[in-house]
Amino acid sequence: MRRSRLVTLAVSLAASIGATLTLAVPAQAAPSDRYVALGDSYASGVGAGSYTSESGSCQRSTNAYPALYNANVKPASYKSVACSGATTTDVINNQLSALSSTTTLVSVTIGGNDVGFANIMTTCVLYGESQCVAAVQAAEDKARAELSGKLAKVYSGIRSKAPSARVVVVGYPVFYQLGTVCVGLSANSRAKINEGINLVDDITRSAAASAGFTFADVRSIFVGHQLCSYGEKWLHALNFASIGISYHPTAAGQSGGYYPVFRSAAG
Repeated sequence: MRRSRLVTLAVSLAASIGATLTLAVPAQAAPSDRYVALGDSYASGVGAGSYTSESGSCQRSTNAYPALYNANVKPASYKSVACSGATTTDVINNQLSALSSTTTLVSVTIGGNDVGFANIMTTCVLYGESQCVAAVQAAEDKARAELSGKLAKVYSGIRSKAPSARVVVVGYPVFYQLGTVCVGLSANSRAKINEGINLVDDITRSAAASAGFTFADVRSIFVGHQLCSYGEKWLHALNFASIGISYHPTAAGQSGGYYPVFRSAAG
């Protein structure tokens, strides 16, 4: 009798555990998000290759983090209007129209061109340390004076066009690992460039928080993969043969750096 009762209890317990596990791991449902990607060359995927023909000079890559999210998560709909060279004004005037009240997920990487990333790097490469440091300082002054307001306008426009969407603001990686043996720019120039990027990211993070948006910070994951690091480089160095990809993420930088950080933030 005792043995019979033990068997009955064991069977009941197994059935109970099975039911619990079934409830805890529901069948995977088809993702229902309607996803729109906004932003500049870091969002379009300049430097990652495999550009779509429809994107033209915007250079949207199938290796960019928004396209990787689409390929892996398979949301109900996906559209990227991110474009190389875009500023906050370009997002407002040319990209926000892709959003609607049915949009449920938005990503945006923007702000670098507003403070002149490309011009700064040109100055640093061509004119030496003193002019490099001065150019970065001027950009930092501009960022402190103007960037928060410009980002706030973008974020307000996103919320107006897509009132129910989850919005993920994705930042920029810091270019250089410091304290290593590295040819090219001086150590002071590299440190100042990093300082400028950190400032832009910090201003962007604060603006995103003020808007109630999530900030996806890619700086930590790129450590060890920056220029002058000893690991696999996830950023293109200066490339005279294809100048436009210089200082942009490689395909590995998009897949190994940007994508996992964005996916985690997007939920």
